[in-house]
Order: sequence, then structure tokens, then C-alpha cells
Amino acid sequence: MGNQAHKIRLAVVDDHKMLLGALTEWIRGAATDIDLVIAATTWPELLSHPQFPVDVVLLDLDLKDNIPISLKISTLKTTGVKTVLMSTYSEPTVVREALAAGALGYLVKTEEADMIVEAIRAAHKGESYISEELDLALTAGGRGDTPRLSAQERRVMALYGAGEPVKAVAFQLGISEETAKSYLKRIREKYRVAGFDVGTKVALRKRAIQDGILLQTD
Repeated sequence: MGNQAHKIRLAVVDDHKMLLGALTEWIRGAATDIDLVIAATTWPELLSHPQFPVDVVLLDLDLKDNIPISLKISTLKTTGVKTVLMSTYSEPTVVREALAAGALGYLVKTEEADMIVEAIRAAHKGESYISEELDLALTAGGRGDTPRLSAQERRVMALYGAGEPVKAVAFQLGISEETAKSYLKRIREKYRVAGFDVGTKVALRKRAIQDGILLQTD
């Protein structure tokens, strides 16, 4: 299917007009496969919009309207809309509830903007996407366990561990060098939280082999 015909129809709901404006501008400029059709400041405005239902909604968790987030997510689900939540904070219990209610993604507003586009694309495919801060918050506790890496993180770790420079890793995965670096940073952070230091390329390679991400080849 050609990208042009099937753009991801996106709605953004955030009660901060300035942030909504900035986000709208940014997404429009950053992703050609995403068509931002609704930018709303309230929940009713989203539901009553002529372009609704959309494919994916980027929904601010902190809309001060006293409508439970689980209700919003289930409402969207019944209309076939995928939900990615954004919030200014990352309270693990709130995140767990939101994901249990059926949200596919959760981003903290301090994230790299690239992550937003990734989360939208993942949600559109029906995959979940959680920001690294949250993933750390959710998985913290069990030290000494192998950290859970996303498929893309595993790919980055495997290529980088195999000796590829960051530029080559980025090129092979079709991502920017900045994004590849942020993946590496996230991988190292996840391992650090689990009690492993993979600060050097050698340590990261060893770990990748131990965790079955990279096969030992001479």
C-alpha cells in the first residue's frame, strides 16, 4: 500500500494551547506519513470533531476534566482508535492502569520529539510503545535481571556490538544518527538499572553475546 494513500490520521488533544501548537507544527514538519487532522484542547472537542474517528490519538493524560482515563481509552477503543498517552509525569501506577485499560503508548513530555513519531507509528500497527523513563520505572525493582529491550533496541545493540559505528547502525536501520545514539543511551541506562555496566563498546558487546542478542562469531 502506498504511503500517500494511507497516511496515519492523527488527532492531538492537549489543553496547553502553546504545546498543542508546537506539537502540531513539529509533527507536520517531521513525518510525511502522518496526517494531523485534529488538534483539540478538550475531550468533547475531539469526539464531536467532524474528522473523528481517526487512526491514532495522542492524548494528554492531564486534561483537567475529571473523566477517568480508562473511560476515555475504552471509548476510543470501541470506535477503533488507537491511543498514545502523554503526560508531564511518570507515575508507574497510573501508567500501568492506562496500559491495562488499553493504551498502546505512553510518553513523558520531556521525551525527544522523535519518540512521539515512533510511538504513533507503533500504535498504528497495534504495537505498544513506552518511553524509556517509564520502562525503567515499570521494570525497576528486579536488579540483576536482563533488562527488557524493545526489538529496535536489540537491533541497535546487535549491530553496534558487532562493531558497526553509530553512523552505520543508523543507516542500516533507517533512523537518524541522533536516534541511534538515544537508543544506545537508553540501552546503557536499562542495563545500568539492572546492575550491569555496558559503558564501553567492549562491555556492551560482551553483554550482547551473553544475553543472546549477538551470536558469538569469530
